[in-house]
Amino acid sequence: MKKILITFGIVLFALVVPILEINSSHVFNPDWTPHAKIHEVWQLLTNSSIGILCLWLVWVKNDTRFSCLLSLIVMGGFLLAFVLKESYGGSMKYLDGSEKTLIGINIGILGFGVAFLLVLWVLLTDVMNKKDQ
Repeated sequence: MKKILITFGIVLFALVVPILEINSSHVFNPDWTPHAKIHEVWQLLTNSSIGILCLWLVWVKNDTRFSCLLSLIVMGGFLLAFVLKESYGGSMKYLDGSEKTLIGINIGILGFGVAFLLVLWVLLTDVMNKKDQ
């Protein structure tokens, strides 16, 4: 079960986010500067590559701890960027003022928030179980 929970978080940042962002609202957005676009594509490629490594760690090497740590860094980075958004003028809203939400919560915050907590739980229970042995 812990491998499935870790994989859920990885799939969000390594597959779902690129699917949601390789379009006219992000990568091909004519209102974005070329400099911002290169950072966006860099972030997508880096996070997807980390995701592939995490999947290999979990499913081939059976190393859930390191995969959890890497996944928490990626997802936590997004959550921290959201918390700090006022300090740098960031927003989860599009230029037209719309926002992708589910049950009234931004989908990025909801998805990464749940996945972060699940992966953190897997890591902490793994650490606690190792201590007891």
